[in-house]
Amino acid sequence: MTDAATTPPAATSDQAVWDRVLTLHTRVERELATALQRRHGIGLSEYRALENLAAAPPGELRMQELADSIGLGQSSVTRLVERLKGAGYAFKDLCPEDKRGVYAVITDEGRSRYLAARATYAEVLSGALNSHGADPALAATVAALRSARPA
Repeated sequence: MTDAATTPPAATSDQAVWDRVLTLHTRVERELATALQRRHGIGLSEYRALENLAAAPPGELRMQELADSIGLGQSSVTRLVERLKGAGYAFKDLCPEDKRGVYAVITDEGRSRYLAARATYAEVLSGALNSHGADPALAATVAALRSARPA
């Protein structure tokens, strides 16, 4: 006799889809992180921070905006920007209107590092999606993601 309290519920179709998305995400992120570290000496979070800073006019974002854009908490993004600062890729600046506001600002060296790493990121991302798209367990997930691309 099975006890309903100890028997795990059957996975819903939404849960099964989400599990495949998470599996794909984990595998692709691992490949991206490895390639960026080996080829450019930066981690995936550093790359994403530089990408967001490079895209923001004029190359700066409030720390909270940066945290939100890359999915980190305030303390994590503070440590991240300190690592970027130590590498010469970014610095912190105070908001002239509100001295409590702190910005992360990309440096020329940070912009150069980002531009150099961007091709690696695109290459590895496409290769990982192609590779995992050949896996029968993930093929439909990769196809669905690719079909959702903006025009």
